Amino acid sequence: MACAVSNALRCYSETLRFAPRQQCGLPNPNPSSFLSFNSSPILCQILGASPSPVSRRNILVRAKMAASEGSINGSNRMLVFVPPHPLIKHWISVLRNEQTPCPIFRNAIAELGRLLMYEAAREWLPTVVGEIMSPMGAASVEFIDPREPIAVVPILRAGLALAEHASSVLPANKIYHLGISRDEKTLLPSVYLNKLPDEFSKNSRVFLVDPMLATGGTIIAAMDLLKERGLSVQQIKVICAVAAPPALSKLNEKYPGLHVYTGIIDPEVNEKGFIIPGLGDAGDRSFGT
Repeated sequence: MACAVSNALRCYSETLRFAPRQQCGLPNPNPSSFLSFNSSPILCQILGASPSPVSRRNILVRAKMAASEGSINGSNRMLVFVPPHPLIKHWISVLRNEQTPCPIFRNAIAELGRLLMYEAAREWLPTVVGEIMSPMGAASVEFIDPREPIAVVPILRAGLALAEHASSVLPANKIYHLGISRDEKTLLPSVYLNKLPDEFSKNSRVFLVDPMLATGGTIIAAMDLLKERGLSVQQIKVICAVAAPPALSKLNEKYPGLHVYTGIIDPEVNEKGFIIPGLGDAGDRSFGT
């Protein structure tokens, strides 16, 4: 089933076909659901800037895909994956509840991050094959290659909570901390901590973790820092709990071809830069401050 995104969600019976995607030899996951962004005019229609209807061939949400991501033509568009897993819906619901206490909130966002990283890592991890002896005999095996660890970059502070279970999902990983604060009045980002390497290796794969993609300022600043260190969009996947159109629009405009994995997409951002309905301040609610 394919669903066009405009001011309302309209479903159609046909399935759109895509040409093979080229990604510099990097393997890709098998998505469950995605939203593809094609051009700025289309995004303006999502945000209500244009009264004309959104073409279902440019903006697409698709559920329960059987084809691999390699079959999606995403070279000139950003893809937003919203896995339709009941556990993801459950943890989003726990996070939304204003009555959820801090310890449960932090556990919920960590569990959500685990599920999203699992989905994003599908067919994206380098492996090595060999043979071992089981208690019953010889067996062919396949392990995650420890020589090429996934780099996980949580944006402080809320990104720490979303990335808390990265090590339980990724057998080989490195953690690089990136601190970016947002001015409450101007909503402009400011980098206060940067533990990124001077340059990433050519085979690097990076999960950029930021729970809330609201206005887009923070995630764009982080993407700029990663690009300056030699990474292409094909080497980066963004992991977030909640995303909103303003941030997705900016990412699509500046980094077409990027893949974003999110628990849910909310419709708007208020004048203070908070996603509506969202889940509040993820950092405050995670750490009780």
